[in-house]
Amino acid sequence: MTTAATVWERGRFDARVGPSEVLFGRMYEDALIELEAFRPGSRVFCIASAGCTAMKLAPHHEVVAVDINPVQLAYANRRFDGDPGFRGKAERVMDFARVFGPLAGWWPSQVRAFLELDNPVEQIEYWDAELDTWRFRTAVDALFSLTALRSVYAPRFLDFLPKRLGAVMRGRMKRCFERHPNRSNPYARSLLLGELPSDPPPPEAKNIRLVHADAASFLENEPPGSFDGFTLSNILDGVDNAYRQRLFAAVKRAAAPEAVTVLRSFGDASASSPANRAADDRAMLWGSVLVRPAGAF
Repeated sequence: MTTAATVWERGRFDARVGPSEVLFGRMYEDALIELEAFRPGSRVFCIASAGCTAMKLAPHHEVVAVDINPVQLAYANRRFDGDPGFRGKAERVMDFARVFGPLAGWWPSQVRAFLELDNPVEQIEYWDAELDTWRFRTAVDALFSLTALRSVYAPRFLDFLPKRLGAVMRGRMKRCFERHPNRSNPYARSLLLGELPSDPPPPEAKNIRLVHADAASFLENEPPGSFDGFTLSNILDGVDNAYRQRLFAAVKRAAAPEAVTVLRSFGDASASSPANRAADDRAMLWGSVLVRPAGAF
């Protein structure tokens, strides 16, 4: 196993020594991307994380959900059984950031009014007039500064991030509000208010196969041509090139003819790619959401 693989295996965002944690209480990845990309009835490899994507795919596909963090995997399993779950490390970090909302002029009543809008033109007018204030911009720049991020994240999780991340994240938020109605966007409510979806698992969740493994190791040991789709979350954020190439080779080997991959990243390295669907992902966080044939992976 490479050093890169152990970045996620530790089950922690920080560099401290300690037990693995539930990093994600929910996933901030719009599974509509995957539902459009994968043919119905496909056999899909999925990063388990909090289980959200696997549950969205399960009614339409055979899903194998893999995670290298055993604590996160057990959490997803409980959610498949109907447990409502709880706030993971990522949610607690965002909760802390939201505490400063009123100082930036973001009062809950304003945010709720914004989230009730369903016309992107009106949303941008409201955003520009009421929410994208100089105090908000200053606060976001401070929260997404390297100094602040180093208090939470190990260096491996920061090296790939774009410069001036605060401005980049504000741009991604505005991109989302320009395209997607707020009222029907559960990710906007989760990110801006911290209200997590409480949808029950579909009956098909019981059919999801859960596996504790490193993604590359698992795929290297699967029969060739055994998966029609791969949704890989942002598994390559924070890893070295050796692991990246290893995963690419493992995906290509395990891919059936015409298999499709979905790979997300907080970075902007692939932002200009014609395969980038980041603007279509209602979760608004991503620099790239690459939807490509596995053969081009």
